[in-house]
Amino acid sequence: MSDGTERISRRGILQHLGVGLAAGSVAGRAGASSRSGGNDRYIVGTKPGFSASAVTSKADAVKRELDFGSRGKAVAGRFSEAAAQALENRPDVRYVERDGLVEALGESLPWGVDRVDADVAHDDGATGDGAHIAIIDSGIDSDHPDLQGNLGAGKAFVRCGTHPDDSDCSTTNGNSCIEPWDDDNDHGSHCAGIADAIDNETGVVGVATNATLHAVKVLGCSGYGNYSDVASAITYVADQGWDVASMSLGASSGSSAIYDAVQYATQRDVLLVAAAGNAGPCQDCVKYPAAYSEVIAVSATDSDDNLASFSSTGIEVEIAAPGASIRSTIPGGTVYKSGTSMATPHVAGAAGLLVANGYTATEARDRLNSTAEDIGLSSTEQGSGLLDVDAALDDTQTSEFTMQTDQPTNVTTDQATLNGYLESLDGADSAGCYFKLWEKGSQSSTSTFVGLDSLDSTGSYSEKATDLASGTTYVYAARGEASDGAWKDGGTVEFTTESTATLAVSTAGTTNLGTTTVTLNGSLDDLGGASSAECYFQYRQSGGSTWNTTTSTPRTSTGSFSADVTALESDTSYEFRAVVDASDGDSATSSATSFSTDQEDTTVVVSTGSISSVSSSAATLSGSVTDLGGASSAECYFQYRQSGADSWATTPGQTLDSTGSFTEDLSDLSSGTDYEFRAIADASDGDSDTGSTVSFTTDSQDTSVVVSTGSISSVSESSATLAGSLTDLGGATSAECYFQYRQRGTATWETTTSQTLSSTGSFSETLSGLSTGTDYEFRAVADASDGDSDTGSAVAFSTERESSGGLTVETGSVEQTWLRATLNGSVSNLGGASSATVYFEYWEKGAKSSTLETTDTQTRRSTGAFSENFYDSYGTTYVYQAVAESSDGQVDTGSQVEFTG
Repeated sequence: MSDGTERISRRGILQHLGVGLAAGSVAGRAGASSRSGGNDRYIVGTKPGFSASAVTSKADAVKRELDFGSRGKAVAGRFSEAAAQALENRPDVRYVERDGLVEALGESLPWGVDRVDADVAHDDGATGDGAHIAIIDSGIDSDHPDLQGNLGAGKAFVRCGTHPDDSDCSTTNGNSCIEPWDDDNDHGSHCAGIADAIDNETGVVGVATNATLHAVKVLGCSGYGNYSDVASAITYVADQGWDVASMSLGASSGSSAIYDAVQYATQRDVLLVAAAGNAGPCQDCVKYPAAYSEVIAVSATDSDDNLASFSSTGIEVEIAAPGASIRSTIPGGTVYKSGTSMATPHVAGAAGLLVANGYTATEARDRLNSTAEDIGLSSTEQGSGLLDVDAALDDTQTSEFTMQTDQPTNVTTDQATLNGYLESLDGADSAGCYFKLWEKGSQSSTSTFVGLDSLDSTGSYSEKATDLASGTTYVYAARGEASDGAWKDGGTVEFTTESTATLAVSTAGTTNLGTTTVTLNGSLDDLGGASSAECYFQYRQSGGSTWNTTTSTPRTSTGSFSADVTALESDTSYEFRAVVDASDGDSATSSATSFSTDQEDTTVVVSTGSISSVSSSAATLSGSVTDLGGASSAECYFQYRQSGADSWATTPGQTLDSTGSFTEDLSDLSSGTDYEFRAIADASDGDSDTGSTVSFTTDSQDTSVVVSTGSISSVSESSATLAGSLTDLGGATSAECYFQYRQRGTATWETTTSQTLSSTGSFSETLSGLSTGTDYEFRAVADASDGDSDTGSAVAFSTERESSGGLTVETGSVEQTWLRATLNGSVSNLGGASSATVYFEYWEKGAKSSTLETTDTQTRRSTGAFSENFYDSYGTTYVYQAVAESSDGQVDTGSQVEFTG
């Protein structure tokens, strides 16, 4: 199948050609090594029929338990990394995911009630009396005169005056928090007023005016909330039997727990409405939960019926509603706000009016879509069109143009025949009939359209979907547009392609590594067609010819296995592989993985530390003894020299009788000079150790001319642009400005062509012919016309590694909000591969070897941007880079970007 995912325009359907299904999947929780940040909050979902007690027993603290009925249960709380990993491998666990954040989606306010003709419906007596509308948001002001009379029961999953982590807010926006579900952010009250403000001749009036409003508070005073609270709220609304849930909130990625709750509520006839998001202008950028097919996704328009500039768009958009400069209620009065958050309650209020008139959730959803007004936007912008409340309530406008989705036939591992039926044309001459197809749970990333038949009479039609993924569940719907403009779909049907599973095993690293022992770990990834298998390991010294074999472990299902190995040689390189022998006679062997046993701790160990207190003539050196071996003490000192010199100078010795740090102050150094130093320890038992060599540069003497080294830009595999700034000419009339650069660790500087500056300002130089994947440093130099000279500090940079076969990934800029950073990257070339696994590497600046982490992986089957949320530490400086690994083995790494939490 192709990667085309553009939704078919209703006006252009008869010219549309069938396209294939776009590959994609919902991003899940990766293994331990790819979890980002220090967040220990997880949601663990269990399979139907299993108790949640095994999960709660592993939790450090339980926030709440959720029951999704036939879909199973979930536990939200704090779990250690080890507990999360162990639960992920349990057969009774469906998923382990981070308890991430959703946020209030934008803010603005109404002329909207008039534009969607809700006032006309009011004149006809429609009030919404008898309907129950839940506002899942930041709460509702409990004593606002435009809302108080319509308020019913409320529920607080986050108490008024607190953040989602139960910490107190610095302000509650003037709300006295009479009820725990009172609004401390304004957002929820504003949405509530749009949906159902009382028609009392003061303030504002809602789309509905007499429905019962229920405040379900999941967002704290900051406008953020946890996945688990949103999932609990949706489940709670369903359990109360309320009719409509309005959700003006969202997140960039899906949540298994929230999707469980969405399906739970849908099965109980709750109509779910959510904001498409405020990421515009953009394409295919609808937020979750609006992106789920069970939820009405609402885009926003302005007073001229244009798409609001901020509105997200995509094939998930189902209907549009006013969202720009909407006036509505907040604690203490009314204000104007803009966003898809404001468009959403227009639709929720209209749904309440329909429910009050006897419509079921499904009927109300169909009615809102079938009566929406086409305002000339594309279907990814307006969906069915602009909300028309009066038309939806006008029973004389019902359309009899109907479609039906039938069960598929001829389902194989990669194909299926989709079947539909045109039930009625309702007077139209013909209809263009086709199918919408997507992977279950991934509608936003995999939706496509299959076939197109023009039918001039009722009857069945079929199309073959090809290039499907084996063992995958798909959802499809029969759709059609009549020649008179009427549009309809026939509901959804699910099917699962046949599996092509084969026996598969893989290694999973080592644990408990010592000088002579190790635990080997593996995973039985697929049993193929067998009922059981014997799993074991083979190991040997690297380069050896004979494999040793461990005791086997029987397994009747996929999962992990391990074996303890003893009597190894210390400080020796080994390799091992996982092997599986299936009960049906099949066998599989993984690729080999290497490891090295620890060295015997019998020697003194010293490490060179950092440099501090650097001036033009002095510096402080540091080092540490981390192991005395078998000695009782060690004489510790430093050697230092100018970079490139032959001989070392030695500092006085210091005696240490235990491990620890030592320092030495140097003086009488030359200004503006490159030095290097190393730490040395001579143990009392005759052993000796020398630390690595560390470089530093003394400050330049203060001269009249002043130059500073700037930043590096446009770094590629073989080139980079250097920047500097002449900040003071002193008494000189001009200065020759240039750069010196070299590979880090080498003694000789290369010099660029000079530039004459007769006034202060910036200068730059583009280098070419650099070595790929190499560490460099550079500094700016200025030689004044009066003989003065100045040299800026040295700045390090690394050229990009050479991409293999054309795979290209780039690191983008970081986006930061409260306690969270969004890392951005993009794949600009797949290099001929069908897909690439992308992720980010990040570490604390200056401590890469000890703090290197990786984020969750994502799979891309086309070029484009990707991102990952990161829970940073306040005041800590991080470095990150984007990484891509293609399906055909190519690897590329983007440039490094710094940011401070």
